[in-house]
Amino acid sequence: MPTALVTGGGIRVGRAIALALGRAGFDLIVHANRSVKEAGEVVAELTGLGRTARVEAADLSLAEGPKLLASRIQSLDLLVNSAATYEHANFADITREQLEHMLSVNLVAPFLLTQALLPALRANGSGCVVNITDMAVTHAYTPTHFFSHYLAAKAGLDQLTRAWALELGPSIRVNAVAPGPVAMAAQTTSAQKSDLLQRIPLRREGRPEDVAQAVVFLAQSPYITGQTLRVDGGLSVA
Repeated sequence: MPTALVTGGGIRVGRAIALALGRAGFDLIVHANRSVKEAGEVVAELTGLGRTARVEAADLSLAEGPKLLASRIQSLDLLVNSAATYEHANFADITREQLEHMLSVNLVAPFLLTQALLPALRANGSGCVVNITDMAVTHAYTPTHFFSHYLAAKAGLDQLTRAWALELGPSIRVNAVAPGPVAMAAQTTSAQKSDLLQRIPLRREGRPEDVAQAVVFLAQSPYITGQTLRVDGGLSVA
């Protein structure tokens, strides 16, 4: 069976991705930092599906975190860089510490983890990386105001997707999934949600499972690389 590593796989979108990959026939390594208990629950559910699964805990914001996680993995077919952090902050008030933390989790960690896992991804001759970015890095919309440091990091990851696709082919494919309004931030007001839903052609907020299905599609599409698939209900073209 092919094996996938999903970072941040214990909760929210990461959880949905891990479960969808399990149903698609992947064995799973479910990474977690603070959500180890929840990751264990995901592993139990995957085991119930007949998959082999385990939890690997690591703080990817630390300098040695990505290398520590990669050192436990010898062979890998799919890496999903899903772990992320975000916060609502006025640009004028964002401190250097806040900016560096946002970059360390959302950009530096995927960079270093992917780098450290290159031997494992090349071991089977057809590795795949899927980065979870954000549709708002190219099509800003109201609920993403006050997240400029988060969006800067995700924009960097989106660009790395194309750079890696060029450099790592043909043995490794690299793509991204860019969610739109999926599991919107708690700071989003009901008025903002209502206005946004009227602008989305499909007239609903996205579900984590919508993102997960896109990841499975890219993982199983051997002639697609260097692409960003927006999962946004059509908001980016509205």
